[in-house]
Amino acid sequence: MSVEVGLELPSLELTFTRTDLVRYAGASGDFNPIHHSDHAARAIGLDGVLAHGMLTMGRALRVVTDWAGDPAKVVSYGVRFTRPVPVPDDGVGTVVTVNGRVTRVSDGVATVSIEALCDGAKVLGSATVEVRVD
Repeated sequence: MSVEVGLELPSLELTFTRTDLVRYAGASGDFNPIHHSDHAARAIGLDGVLAHGMLTMGRALRVVTDWAGDPAKVVSYGVRFTRPVPVPDDGVGTVVTVNGRVTRVSDGVATVSIEALCDGAKVLGSATVEVRVD
């Protein structure tokens, strides 16, 4: 794979629905009610239900794994959660748009910066992936 600094990865649009959150809660064991109950979320001052941060992080990584062709090529991945992803109970959900750009290539490893936006707001900060490209 020929990779150069500045390469833009194909964008990815991810939809998050309440059903996705319930499935993730079951798989992860994270049953915090802010991820499924508007009542519980509002009781602590939130506007409504939020997606799990780790679900957002994991799904955003697909922008790199789809491009690289093999999730096993990922060497490291780190993010900061900068803003929550609200998920309305409307049967439609919310969309997070994910972009990636190669910022460094060295010794067969590319560093990719990920940008994840929900309603124009950045939801992951300092999202950086190292992926083998040799």
